[in-house]
Amino acid sequence: MKNRLWEIDFFRGIAIVMMVIFHLLFDLNYFGIYTINVDFGFWKHFARITAFLFILLVGVSMTLKYLNNRQFYGYAKRGIEIFLCGMIVTAATYLFIGEGYVKFGILHMIGVSMIVTYPLVRYRFVNVVLGFIILSLGYYLKTRTFDFNWLFWLGFLPNEFYSLDYFPLLPWLGVVLFGIALGNFLYFKNERRFKLFDFSRQTKFIGFLGRHSLLIYLLHQPLIVALIYLIK
Repeated sequence: MKNRLWEIDFFRGIAIVMMVIFHLLFDLNYFGIYTINVDFGFWKHFARITAFLFILLVGVSMTLKYLNNRQFYGYAKRGIEIFLCGMIVTAATYLFIGEGYVKFGILHMIGVSMIVTYPLVRYRFVNVVLGFIILSLGYYLKTRTFDFNWLFWLGFLPNEFYSLDYFPLLPWLGVVLFGIALGNFLYFKNERRFKLFDFSRQTKFIGFLGRHSLLIYLLHQPLIVALIYLIK
C-alpha cells in the first residue's frame, strides 16, 4: 500500500514479537525443555492480548484498504490467500503433531473474516454493536459443548475437542469488527483524523516486522522447533 501509516506497521510488529515470545515459551514447555504453564495466569493473558491486538489491526487495515480500493475482489483474494496459508498450517501440524493439530486457527479466522465483513467495512457504530453481540455469543458458547462437530469453526465446541490453535468466528469476528470501527474513527481517505509525531525512523525495525507479519507467522514455528531439536 502506498503511503503506509507507520503506526499500523509498528503495532503489528509489536504483536508479532509478542507472538514469537509466547510460541517460544509454549514450544519449550511442549517439548520438555523448560517447564512453564502458558495456559494460566500472566502468560494466558499475554497470549490473549497478543491475539486481540493482531486481530484488531486486521480490521483497521481493512478500513484503510477500503479507503484506497472498494472492490470486493481485493478483499476476497487476500482473504482466500490467508485462509490457504491457514490450511498449510493445518496440514503441517497434522503431519508432524497429529492429535491437537490446528483445525481452525488464527489464519483461518482472519481469512474468512476478511471476506464476510466486507459489507460492513465502511461503518462505525454498527460494527461496535455487532462486535459486542458476537463477543457475547462467543463467550456464551465457550461455556458449553455440543455433540456435533461440523460447526466448530463457528464456535460450537464439540465434546473432547482439542487443538493447539483455535480461533472460532465467535467471538473473534467481533474483534475484527471493533478494528473496522476503530479504523473508521481514526482514519479518512488513508489520512489520520488526529495529529501524530513521525516515529517511523525510530520504529523502522519493528515496522519491518509488521510489514512481513504473515511470512514471519508461517516461518517462526518451524525455525523454533528446528532449534529445539538441535539443542535437545
